[in-house]
Amino acid sequence: MKTIKGPGIFLAQFAGDAPPFNSLEGLARWAAGLGYQGVQIPTNDPGLFDVRKAAESQVYCDEVSGMLAGHGLAVTELSTHLQGQLLAVHPAYDALFDGFAAAAVRGNPAARRQWAHEQLLCAARASQRLGLTAHATFSGALAWPYLYPWPQRPAGLVDEAFAELARRWSPILNAFDEAGVDVSYELHPGEDLHDGLTFERFLEAVGGHPRANILYDPSHFVLQQLDYLAFIDLYHERIRSFHVKDAEFRPSGRQGVYGGFANWIDRAGRFRSLGDGQVDFGSIFSKMAQYDYGGWAVLEWECCLKHPEQGAAEGAPFIAKHIIRVADRAFDDFAKSAASEAQHKGLLGID
Repeated sequence: MKTIKGPGIFLAQFAGDAPPFNSLEGLARWAAGLGYQGVQIPTNDPGLFDVRKAAESQVYCDEVSGMLAGHGLAVTELSTHLQGQLLAVHPAYDALFDGFAAAAVRGNPAARRQWAHEQLLCAARASQRLGLTAHATFSGALAWPYLYPWPQRPAGLVDEAFAELARRWSPILNAFDEAGVDVSYELHPGEDLHDGLTFERFLEAVGGHPRANILYDPSHFVLQQLDYLAFIDLYHERIRSFHVKDAEFRPSGRQGVYGGFANWIDRAGRFRSLGDGQVDFGSIFSKMAQYDYGGWAVLEWECCLKHPEQGAAEGAPFIAKHIIRVADRAFDDFAKSAASEAQHKGLLGID
């Protein structure tokens, strides 16, 4: 059995313009000071981490790893959430997502998609150079506007959307396979891969590709009212990454899952700092240990009330407290007795 690694922290929500948040080393020093042992690194800002350079230069990757090790940290995964999103963008979202891309390809959906494709290929090679085994990303979305449609969507529309999604992702999955790295899709509303059924549909479309896997984040399942514990029972063999993120769902007579276009603070479903929401992390960590998950437990902080620095400070001890050091022997081994085949037969009454 494996013990979960952690605590780790996803740096995307903390990177900023002011020290210590404006450089990878500054963030590393800050995170280590809070008790984190790993960092999940976003790759959309070359000033923080240059994924293209990392894909080509072992020296650069060794320098990053060495700097982090100097602070007692390791890389948990690289993240291409924004680039993965840009691999499949419905035209309704073109303007909103354009800012995720490099300036040179904005306003040109075809060029933007090609840029995203190349970024993902770079992430595969960079992950390999860093010695990583998993990679965090989004799937992108072509069918999302038709999730709950009126008028009804035409027959076959969703099938075509997933077939196209598979065509776009298959060469990237193959590149990650060559690099020996699993792709962990964060199942997230707004993405075509947002629950178990959509993941199954995609997995079928890519021929059960061994590198198509899951980033497990229970907060998104709370907001969908999906059983996040049963999800682990169903899909544990494909869970390769884990965001430790809390949420709450408090419906009323005025709103439910959809939230009525309310701001985050006024929604029935809200993300919360660890320990402030409704997620049963004790049961989650127990199931992860039961199913031998040996990856990282990584804080993804998002909360509509609490300051991010307070959330980060509270996150490391929260995760550390929940990590189960798995047993190396059965709890009742002290009472065992040696037995031979003859004794077995005697105890069972077998001649």
